[in-house]
Amino acid sequence: MLGLPLLSSLIWLPIVGGIAVLLVGDAKASAARWLSLLISLGTFALSLPLWSGFELGTASFQFVERMAWIPSLHCDYYLGVDGISLPLIVLTTFTTVLVILAGWGSVEKRVSQYFAAFLILEGVMIGVFCALDGLLYYVFWEAMLIPMFLIIGVWGGVRRVYATMKFFLYTFFGSIFMLIALVYLYLKTGTYDLGAFYAVHLSFNEQVLIFLAFFAAFAVKVPMFPVHTWLPDAHVEAPTGGSVVLAAIMLKMGGYGFLRFSLPIAPDASHYLSWMMIALSLVAVLYIGLVALVQSDMKKLIAYSSIAHMGFVTLGCFLAWDIVAATQSLHGATLGLSGAMVQMISHGLVSGALFLCVGVLYDRMHTRDIGAYGGVINKMPIFGAFMVLFAMANAGLPGTSGFVGEFMVILASFHANPWYALLAAVTLITGAAYTLWLVKRVVFGPVANEHVEALTDVNPREFLVLGILAVAVLAVGVYPKPLTDVMEPTLRHLVDLLSTSKF
Repeated sequence: MLGLPLLSSLIWLPIVGGIAVLLVGDAKASAARWLSLLISLGTFALSLPLWSGFELGTASFQFVERMAWIPSLHCDYYLGVDGISLPLIVLTTFTTVLVILAGWGSVEKRVSQYFAAFLILEGVMIGVFCALDGLLYYVFWEAMLIPMFLIIGVWGGVRRVYATMKFFLYTFFGSIFMLIALVYLYLKTGTYDLGAFYAVHLSFNEQVLIFLAFFAAFAVKVPMFPVHTWLPDAHVEAPTGGSVVLAAIMLKMGGYGFLRFSLPIAPDASHYLSWMMIALSLVAVLYIGLVALVQSDMKKLIAYSSIAHMGFVTLGCFLAWDIVAATQSLHGATLGLSGAMVQMISHGLVSGALFLCVGVLYDRMHTRDIGAYGGVINKMPIFGAFMVLFAMANAGLPGTSGFVGEFMVILASFHANPWYALLAAVTLITGAAYTLWLVKRVVFGPVANEHVEALTDVNPREFLVLGILAVAVLAVGVYPKPLTDVMEPTLRHLVDLLSTSKF
């Protein structure tokens, strides 16, 4: 496509571009902003041929690039995409453009460094979704901690150092166990090739230990209960762009890791421990939703909402085993995995949009306290319409992207156990409760005070960013078929692998 190594271009264009933006310096802040926007738009444009040139109906990796990297370790620079990684790559490039636009006027200190950090972060996140070599994957996985550590620590709130250290330590600690698992698999196979990892024969005990090692890394990233406590702190202290990328992209790496590593490498252990994963997912869906109800900070409420909605992702992933064991319904299992993937994409759009809405209000009033607002729609009718739309999508309103993934997971739950479906469906009630409570307190009612009275509606840049997200949320909600068509062959192949599990 285009005569370019497309995946390498997607990874290295924003990284090299970020370094170029850094060299522009703060003395030319306007030039840094425009260069960042051009690089992010170019990266997004490069990601579109991935989608248009993607061959449907096959689970094989496409756009493959491979060359020797560290021959002494049998480690290759090995890239490729399939139906799991492709939507997440496009979501990453799409989100980065909006983050650059959203920070255009709100970031005033260290401007070039701010935009450079996001561009470099974009490149390494795309690398995580492309890597088909275990060691290369680990390098990208760890590299993305550095720019996010700086984004929270430099441009964050009052407790930014505490929040960024907590984020780094939680994620890094889990990653150590993942590295141990990757090294063990290397010793078993003599290579870091993921294909060899999938084909190697592992005993049940080996699979359990490898599954738990991967779980330590991916559960923190999702994040799953009880290792979720870093996320609200990170969201509250992060700048708006940091919160958007954290919610829209970085959390998805946990779900992606389960689909790419845990399930195919340790299928028997995944089946055996599916009860634990389902239980933790349901706790996230139910308990964390109730925790969101009592929050007084808008960002913290949306952060807890993210944990609850990501519980649907892990629930959909691990329901597949119970469905196959209980009914031998490969269609039901595929439906659960498809629901998990659609939920990841939808959550990326909706949560990113909600954090941007909070950023719009914070730029004007410099507070995230729900009690400080009231009657915003009277002074900001266009903004109010956007926020209500995204809030309804967060609550799972039919016709929005928030409904599609959750409905697919709940429907798949019936194949495994109707009680799972009942408990999962409760989140539609709690999600509506905390979302409507937020909207009622912030958007509707009479103008609460003179600060709200002085608010002005969204400017053209803010309207463009929120408008693009609104179109995306409605498009996925009304017509998700292009998304599911890309995902389904890969997920069906994964289900076929699961059906051979002995447990």
